[in-house]
Amino acid sequence: MTEQPTIRGGVHTDERHDSAHKHVTGQAVYTDDILEPHGTLHACLGLSTVPHGKIISMDLAPVLAAPGVLGVLTKEDIPGHNDVSPTGLNDEPIFADGEVQFHGQPVFGVIAETREAARRAAHLAKVEYDELPFVTDVRAAMDAGYPHVTAPLKLERGDVKSGFDTGKNRITNTMRVGGQDHFYLEGQIAFAIPGEDRDVTVWSSTQHPSEVQHMVAHVLGVPSNAVTINVRRMGGGFGGKETQPNLFAAVAAVAAQKFGRPVKIRPDRDDDMVATGKRHDFLISYDVAYDDDGRIQAVEGEFAARCGFSSDLSGPVTDRALFHADNAYFYPHVRLTSRPMKTNTVSNTAFRGFGGPQGVVAAERIMEEIGYALGKDPLDVRKANFYGGEGRDLTPYHQQVTDNILDRIVGELEESADYRARREAVKAFNAQGGVIRKGIALTPVKFGISFTATHYNQAGALVHVYNDGSVHLNHGGTEMGQGLNTKVAQVVADTLQIDLDHVKITGTTTGKVPNTSATAASSGSDLNGMAAANAAEQIRDRLIKFAAEKYSLPEDQIVFEPNTVLLGNERKPWAVFIKEAYMARVHLSAAGFYKTPGIHWDRAAGKGRPFYYYAYGAACAEVSVDTLTGEYVVDRVDVLHDVGKSLNPALDKGQVEGGFIQGMGWLTTEELWWDDKGRLRTHAPSTYKIPVASDVPEEFNVNLASWSVNAEPTIRRSKAVGEPPFMLALCVPEALSMAVASLKGYRECPRLDLPATPERVLLAAERLRQG
Repeated sequence: MTEQPTIRGGVHTDERHDSAHKHVTGQAVYTDDILEPHGTLHACLGLSTVPHGKIISMDLAPVLAAPGVLGVLTKEDIPGHNDVSPTGLNDEPIFADGEVQFHGQPVFGVIAETREAARRAAHLAKVEYDELPFVTDVRAAMDAGYPHVTAPLKLERGDVKSGFDTGKNRITNTMRVGGQDHFYLEGQIAFAIPGEDRDVTVWSSTQHPSEVQHMVAHVLGVPSNAVTINVRRMGGGFGGKETQPNLFAAVAAVAAQKFGRPVKIRPDRDDDMVATGKRHDFLISYDVAYDDDGRIQAVEGEFAARCGFSSDLSGPVTDRALFHADNAYFYPHVRLTSRPMKTNTVSNTAFRGFGGPQGVVAAERIMEEIGYALGKDPLDVRKANFYGGEGRDLTPYHQQVTDNILDRIVGELEESADYRARREAVKAFNAQGGVIRKGIALTPVKFGISFTATHYNQAGALVHVYNDGSVHLNHGGTEMGQGLNTKVAQVVADTLQIDLDHVKITGTTTGKVPNTSATAASSGSDLNGMAAANAAEQIRDRLIKFAAEKYSLPEDQIVFEPNTVLLGNERKPWAVFIKEAYMARVHLSAAGFYKTPGIHWDRAAGKGRPFYYYAYGAACAEVSVDTLTGEYVVDRVDVLHDVGKSLNPALDKGQVEGGFIQGMGWLTTEELWWDDKGRLRTHAPSTYKIPVASDVPEEFNVNLASWSVNAEPTIRRSKAVGEPPFMLALCVPEALSMAVASLKGYRECPRLDLPATPERVLLAAERLRQG
C-alpha cells in the first residue's frame, strides 16, 4: 500500500524551535543587537537612595557637567502624563514626584553619548531627602495599618461556620511564601527612534506590545496611532516583561522626542533587579476542619501579599491566588480572602503562574499537615479530597469542574514512579538513623486556563499568501523562548496543508496586529493559534470558491492535500495553484480573530466561569538531606503532565522541564532579602541563587499524558503548557519535609517556610530534635 504524503512540520509533530539554531550560534537578533543609527544616545536611570522620603532638593548640575552628557529628564520633561500604571490608577510615576516610596525608585534620567557615560553620571546627583518611616515586610505593613493597594477579594461557598462547628479535627497555622526575581537572561531594554508628526517607533523587550504602545502614547500625550512597538524576540520574560517594560520604553521615547535622536536604555543587572517588580511573597493564614479520614469539611484562608508601593497587577495577582487555593481539592465549606498590602518596596508584578502558585502552596500545606496529624501518607489525604463526581465538583468561585482527570493522572504517575514501594524504602532507610535522611512526595496540579480579566481573552493575526506560494505570518503573541511562533506557524501550515518551511514567521508589531493581549496566562498558543487558523481558513475558503468557479466543480471536490490542491481528478502544486488565484484577483490576505467563548466573571459576587478549561499534572520527587548542615540533593523526579493533544510534543516537554526547574528554584534557593535600611541586597547573581545545571535532578523523567484530548474545542484540542508545570515542583519541599519529619518519627509537620533553603531546613531539623 502506497504511503500517503504528509506535510513537513504540521501540528502534533515534534519540530524544533524556529530560532533554536540562532540561539546557540549567536545569530538570534535581540533588541540590543539592532544596529544603532548614527547619533544614537543612551539613557540611564537615577535611583533613590532611601526607601521613603520627601525630596527636599535635587542638584543635577554635576550630572550635566559630566563628560558625554547631553541632558537629564525629570518629571517636568514629561509632555503627557508622568504615569505608567497598567491599571489606570495613576499611582506609578516614571520619575518620583516630590516623594520616593522605595529604595531604587527612579528619580531622574541621564541622556548621554554612551551607555558608560550615562551610568557614571547618574551617580553624581546630589539629592536631599526628608526621610519618613517605611516598611518592607507584609506583616509589618499589616501591623502598621498600611492600606491595600487595591480592593481585596473574597470567595465564599457553603456555610463555613457550620462546617467548623461540626468538624472533628482542626488545624490553624500560618506560613510564609517567598517572592522570586524573573532573572531573564536578557534584561529590560528599549530602543526608540523619533519620526515626523511626533511619531515614535520603539523596539521593546516586552510580552505586552499594546500596553507599551498605550503607555508610551499616554506619557507623550499623543494618540496610540503615533506609537509603534516592535518585538522580534525576548531572552526570557516569565511575566517580568508584561508591565515592567513600560518604564523603560517611556523613558526612551521621551528622550528620543526631546533630543530628536534615537535613544536606547539598557539597565545593568543590579539596577534591573532593584527597580523592577517580582513575584509577590505571601503571608498565608489557614484554618481547616477535617474528619478522621483526612477529608476536609471547612477551610478559611487569608492571603496577604507584599505588593509594593503601587498597584501594578497586584489586584489580579492576589485574586488569582484565591482561584488556585483549592488546587486539586474540593472544600465543602470555604471562605478565602486576599489582602494586597502596600509596602515601601518596588511594586511586585506578574510572574509565571500569576499568584496561582502561592494559592497552590496553601492547598498542599493543608494536605501535608493533615497527613502528619493523622499519621497518614499525605498522598492518601490528597486523593481523599480530590474533586470528584456530583456534589464534589464546585470550586470556591462556583465554577463546575467538568473535565477532571486527576485520578488517572495521579494514578498513572503513582504506578510508573513506583511511589508506594519507594516510600517504604525511604522509611526503611531513615529507620537506620544517621545524618542523611530521605524523603519522597507526590503532588498534583489543577490549573485553570484563561485570563481572569475576560476582555484579555482575545487575539488577532495577519496572514499573507504571496503569489509564489510563500506565506507571511504575524500575530499578536510574543516569542520569549517558549516556541509560540513555531506552534502558530504549524497551525497555519496545517490549515493550508503546506510544509512548515513555506511559512515565514515575523516579529510582533502593533502596526500589523492591533490591540493585542499580553502573552501571558499560558494562553499564547490558545489565542493566537486560533486567530491565525481563522485567518488561514478565510484564505482557504476564498481559494475553494475560486477553484469551484474556475473548474466548474462542487466545493467538496476541492481538497487541500500536502503541498498540492486536488481539483476533482487533477492535482496542482500549491505554488501553481496560488499563481492562478493571484492572476484571477483572489484576495490572498486575511486578518484573523478569536475570542474565548463561554467565560465570565463577576468579581463583586465572587462567582463565575473564569476558566475555559483546566490543565492537570502530577510530580514525584525523592530527596536526600544532610540534617547536620541542611544541605540536600534532589535525587529523582518523575512527572506526568497534561497538555491535551499537543501541538508540538518536543516544545511542550521542554516547557514542562523548564517550568519544573524554575519552580524548584522558587521553592528552594531563590530568596529575596531587604535589609533594615530598606535596600534589596539580593540584586545580582552573586547574592541571588537561581538553579544551575548541577541542580537538575540526577534522574529526571518527564512524560506527557499522550492520551489526553481537550474536551473544549481549543486549537487542535491542545492545552496550555506555560504556567501549570511550574507548580509541579511543590513535590520537592514536601519531600524535604518528610526527610526532616523522620527525625521525630513523622509525628509532626516541619512546616517549612518557603523557599526551603538549607538554612531553613537545618533550623527545622534542630527544632524537631529539641522538641
